[in-house]
Amino acid sequence: MSIHADHYIRIDRTRSLQFEPSTGHNRWHPDIAPILRVNEDEIVALETRDAFDGQIAQDTSNNELSRVSLARVHPMTGPVYINGAEPGDLLEVNVLHVEPQGFGFTVQGPKYGFLRDIFTNDYLIRWKIVDGHAVSPDLPGVRVPGAPFMGVMGVAPSHDLMRAISEREADLAARGAFVALPGAEDAIPQDPTIARVALKSLPPREFGGNIDVKQLTAGTTLRLPVFVPGALFSTGDAHFAQGDNECCTAIETGATLHCSFKIIKSDTKRRDILDPEFYRDSVISSADSITPVSVESVRFFATTGSCRRKDGVNHAEDLNLAARNALLNMIEYLTDERGFTPEQAYALCSVAVDLRVSEAVNLPNFLVSAFLPLDIFAQ
Repeated sequence: MSIHADHYIRIDRTRSLQFEPSTGHNRWHPDIAPILRVNEDEIVALETRDAFDGQIAQDTSNNELSRVSLARVHPMTGPVYINGAEPGDLLEVNVLHVEPQGFGFTVQGPKYGFLRDIFTNDYLIRWKIVDGHAVSPDLPGVRVPGAPFMGVMGVAPSHDLMRAISEREADLAARGAFVALPGAEDAIPQDPTIARVALKSLPPREFGGNIDVKQLTAGTTLRLPVFVPGALFSTGDAHFAQGDNECCTAIETGATLHCSFKIIKSDTKRRDILDPEFYRDSVISSADSITPVSVESVRFFATTGSCRRKDGVNHAEDLNLAARNALLNMIEYLTDERGFTPEQAYALCSVAVDLRVSEAVNLPNFLVSAFLPLDIFAQ
């Protein structure tokens, strides 16, 4: 598929991010300088590395996985400064096309994964991606159809938000949860004033990040709250295919994202939005189809919920809290944008909204998405 790009960011995927730090970063911090400035509606192409920054190759063995540095996860391309975006705005990221590379992998190990207490050995599946499907001698008899999307899409947190997140995640770690706390090892950028306090990229947060929502394929629009001037959008961690839940990893690969941006002025501030939203307002094309009968084949609006209480306290791997937050965010959308009473919105959620576990691997935060089919509304 050929798409004209007004701006194109190229990288050398034979080299890790540490050798091309001018193209991206692997931490979240508001002082990371943008590598590009764009206007609304301009099409941007961003080449990205795989989630493990090239540490896993076609000849990598299970025995070598223990040497993989998780501190290098996730190399992101960006940030991109969107002219006119200001704190309190809502940024729309229109996903136009995701072009995956020809090699992918799925990895599991004792350091991560929903069932890490049971599957305690390092294990690797290496995939060949060709003609819209993935096949592997490590998993014979299986042919997985592709539905490529970017696992990481996010904007920069403000200094205040970064500090609040660091404090709540430190408190969570003190309570015994697995949390990837800030650390300068393998950090990009290497500037110590940034590296020692910047947020690692493992969990999804208010500003997006590692959300791993499989429905964010071409034709879908992601909405992110804006916390800093220019929003500072970055992306990475492409997935060729993934199930709702992502219990260990998806089919990880490098990719090129084509996208454009729109700004909804003051909407984050007005609605007090603290979680990503996304929607599709047209029927998905057959080229992007995942399954014949699924939420991906209809028009929808979706809210998300994570393991953070409204008072800011973080819980670890709390599916109940994530589902509750996704529903509360949907009820807020239905009352604010659609004019329903809270009681009407709650009833509509019960009869029409689907809850899906988007990911259960990005510790400490699960992410649940609530899908509202738009075709139920009278035209």
